Amino acid sequence: MNSENFSLSEKIVSSSYIRQGSEARRGHEQLIRQLLEQGKCPEHGWSESTIELFLSELALMDSNNFLSNCGVGEREGRVASSLVARRHYRLIHGIGRSGDIAAIQPKAAGSSLLNKLTNSIVLDILRLSGVRSASSCFVVPMATGMSLTLCFLTLRHRRPKAQFIIWPRIDQKSCFKAMITAGYEPVVVENVLEGDELRTDLEAVERKIEELGAENILCVHSTTSCFAPRVPDRLEELATLCSKHDIPHIVNNAYGVQSSKCMHLIQQGSRVGRIDAFVQSLDKNFMVPVGGAIIAGFDDAFIQEISKMYPGRASASPSLDVLITLLTLGASGYKRLLSERKEIYSFLAQELKSLASAHGERLLHTPITPFHWVSLTMSLSGFQGDNDKAVTQLGSMLFTRQVSGARVIPLGKEQTIAGHTFRGFMSHSEAYPWPYLNAASAVGITRDDVTVCIKRLDKCLKSLKKEAAKSSNLPQNKNSTEEQV
Repeated sequence: MNSENFSLSEKIVSSSYIRQGSEARRGHEQLIRQLLEQGKCPEHGWSESTIELFLSELALMDSNNFLSNCGVGEREGRVASSLVARRHYRLIHGIGRSGDIAAIQPKAAGSSLLNKLTNSIVLDILRLSGVRSASSCFVVPMATGMSLTLCFLTLRHRRPKAQFIIWPRIDQKSCFKAMITAGYEPVVVENVLEGDELRTDLEAVERKIEELGAENILCVHSTTSCFAPRVPDRLEELATLCSKHDIPHIVNNAYGVQSSKCMHLIQQGSRVGRIDAFVQSLDKNFMVPVGGAIIAGFDDAFIQEISKMYPGRASASPSLDVLITLLTLGASGYKRLLSERKEIYSFLAQELKSLASAHGERLLHTPITPFHWVSLTMSLSGFQGDNDKAVTQLGSMLFTRQVSGARVIPLGKEQTIAGHTFRGFMSHSEAYPWPYLNAASAVGITRDDVTVCIKRLDKCLKSLKKEAAKSSNLPQNKNSTEEQV
């Protein structure tokens, strides 16, 4: 409805009522105008009606929704199912063009505008979350692992002689496979144990640089967000090393946007040294479906180079999901979620510490240091022995009791990935001293989640202890008559 249509409506319905409706419409349009002017996440969330109006307006700008469109190409935004069309708000053309995921599509102005606005809003959120000097980013319709691969492939043209990627160990398959898929040999640097924490071995990293030669190293691939007892890499020191040896530095920040510490480390690393790009997941940080990531950095030219490396057009679904989510929450709503997550982290730490003490275990020191604000670790020392069978059983018991996300780590597990064998897999170390259990306070967690988890975990631990007591009280097998004689 434009002003002319509103004027015509006054001939049908009382003008005072029409003016009231026009004012209401203007309120929605004012919010949209501010978004287009500023390109930032609105401070306060929008209503669903405003978001749907905005998306409808965008869709009407794409050629597949033109009333008189006549499409004779191979890709015309045709959709067989009306249910699928509604699921995507009739934004069918996707984002980008064959040469650049960030390029404008001539016959999809609405989808192109959605793409540009989403990238701008996400960059605003990254800055609000702590990486104030980030200059550019884009949403890519791939999860974190493949997005890291895209970064490595982009560096290939800058460093044609490189064969290796230096990688402080973190036991997570996708980030390791990202390097293999890009065609590089990961150089695994074992972590060092400091108290209960596993930390970056900076001396070993520098030795590898000198041993391999800087020109033969594609980049250093570091990690911020990770499961305790491994803590975020020493990003400032690694960034300084990379700057000193002129080696690119790619950071896996998978779920680090929700951690002020992780974001601070990236900001500081870029200030004192070199960070070329940092990659984070959409689903882990913004509570949207799996399938998207954000590639961000401090050099517009390099981030644009990565976007041009993406082959072909791309799905707009991850961009659409995160745009709707951030418009719903607003900047204040997202900051409130981050604040609530920290509060529940403290609650989870207290509850887990009490439970551990009641069962003769302890909360490992890593979660209460300033280095980690997402993952917590409780020792399972009392369940060692018999091949850590009880430890493994605990994981199964929690899963069947619908406690998802808790990770139970036995000792001595081996895992081979692409020909490389990791000893002590999942513990980020070849010889961590104790088996343990991980729990995380991630964005969106509630106090009820914590309370129910602790109750179920307590029952499982008691059940395992009862089984162990029964086993120890069973009579031993009698010696044979022949042995007695």
